[in-house]
Amino acid sequence: MNKTILITGASSGLGKATAKLFSSKGWTVIATMRHPENETELTQYPNIQLLKLDISNSEHIEEVVAQAEKISPIDVLFNNAAYGLMGPFEGASNEQLGKQINTNFLGTILVTKAFLPHFRKRGSGTIITVTSSTANIPYPFVAVYAATKSALETWTEGLSYELNRFGVNIKTIVPAYMQTNFGGNAEMVSHSAYEDTFNQYFRAMREDASLKRDTPELIANVVYEAATDNKNQLHYLAGDLATEEYNWLKKEGIEKTMNEMNKRFF
Repeated sequence: MNKTILITGASSGLGKATAKLFSSKGWTVIATMRHPENETELTQYPNIQLLKLDISNSEHIEEVVAQAEKISPIDVLFNNAAYGLMGPFEGASNEQLGKQINTNFLGTILVTKAFLPHFRKRGSGTIITVTSSTANIPYPFVAVYAATKSALETWTEGLSYELNRFGVNIKTIVPAYMQTNFGGNAEMVSHSAYEDTFNQYFRAMREDASLKRDTPELIANVVYEAATDNKNQLHYLAGDLATEEYNWLKKEGIEKTMNEMNKRFF
């Protein structure tokens, strides 16, 4: 039976890779993004339909969800859209901090909330949300980003108990660094007091050969697994680095793990 997935943030990286993978598996894909008029690659796939969605615009969410449900009842919601903010916390404006929280956390949970009446009515549905290994090991200079991902992990755990009785599954995909342009697309902030430290850190991050950057295609396969394995599993580690970080954290604890990870960069 043909199934349908709606993907947020499908214009690049993991979102685009996931859209292409599910399309190749015969799924109907509703790929949402802020500027679908600029997309050229996904328009070549006959079972991919583009919709305009900015998840930071709460008034727009309900309208787009209703539109998507008319196209095809959604079996899987893939919460992938995110806003990157990098740099010293003290250098971020209040507006930037609000955008980080409103996109990564509030926008994601409002999209999910808008789908719940449809999932409950059908007695089925899967909600998959991208978090990050930074939710467990928060690197410096992405502290608020990491906090939003940690919030999504906690929200998923609590919500799973509410939704299980309605036949709705909720899961997270937990990647580490991917071979995407996330760093290039992220909004950079600065502060003179942290300039030397941040430059050293950012340079070391780019040059550290020990960081295994997984491809979006590899992580997309984990998304497909989560969508189709029928397991009552909350969290899916995605990629070699995320697995290594988790195993080190489990073995050594947060303080030693943070110290060891940051020795690479300072």
